[in-house]
Amino acid sequence: MSGFVEKPEPLEVPGLTHLHTGKVRDLYQNEAGDLLMVASDRMSAYDWVLPTEIPDKGRVLTQLSLWWFDLLADLVPNHVISEELPEGAPADWAGRTLVCRSLAMVPVECVARGYLAGSGLVEYNQSRTVCGLALPEGLVNGSELPAPIFTPATKAAVGDHDENVSYEEVARQIGAETAAQLRQTTLAVYGRARDIARERGIILADTKFEFGFAGDELVIADEVLTPDSSRFWPAATWEPGRDQPSYDKQYVRDWLTSPASGWDRTSERPPPALPQEVVDATRAKYIEAYEQLTGSSWS
Repeated sequence: MSGFVEKPEPLEVPGLTHLHTGKVRDLYQNEAGDLLMVASDRMSAYDWVLPTEIPDKGRVLTQLSLWWFDLLADLVPNHVISEELPEGAPADWAGRTLVCRSLAMVPVECVARGYLAGSGLVEYNQSRTVCGLALPEGLVNGSELPAPIFTPATKAAVGDHDENVSYEEVARQIGAETAAQLRQTTLAVYGRARDIARERGIILADTKFEFGFAGDELVIADEVLTPDSSRFWPAATWEPGRDQPSYDKQYVRDWLTSPASGWDRTSERPPPALPQEVVDATRAKYIEAYEQLTGSSWS
């Protein structure tokens, strides 16, 4: 069993209809039919949404996504209409809320990998493939791949785990033309972002995108290239053959699986609250990623 340790109650805002409470984002619809995405400070790990929040996390995710959307606009349009808060919305929503176009979402997590890590490393060690794509011998944890690869996954509900699928299966489910468009766009966006991040001393090891359609137009949606959706490594300390330091929730994962937490992730018992030092260290990593990528100070 997994999911929310404590599921929050949606806020009631005049003129807005609550549609969905996700791991991190709450989704509303206004009277014009536009969507409002509100990024919370919730933290998820091991398919659980934890009872402890990370201050400023939602704002970091939102502001970093907006920064990337601007840099990617010539490659693919995005779903953002405005950051304007609707009348009656809580003041705390400022900086973490996006008014977005309503899209026909594609039910696929579009993952691009440029380095070997995570579930890709596990599969490679078993079969020298990632999502069925053959890779050369001799790669290790953290190796750069000969070329970036598109490794789609199913989009899971809260409490479930995304599962890697083959490109052929995606083409069967959504059509060959759409699958090819997703692959081409995913790899183009990854390539642009990888180069930008590298110039700023960060390795973009892998990342995932979500896309939808506005009529016949493919549009990138949700968040992009944040510490929640991407694996960012400091370039200065990159060393294949070991786990890499990262700008994400690794402090949380490490503490949860340490004896200090007293939690067994194989049990059905929900994870405990995070200690303050883990909260502070995780918040600092999210802000460090924002500042190093954008060149702007967080305030």
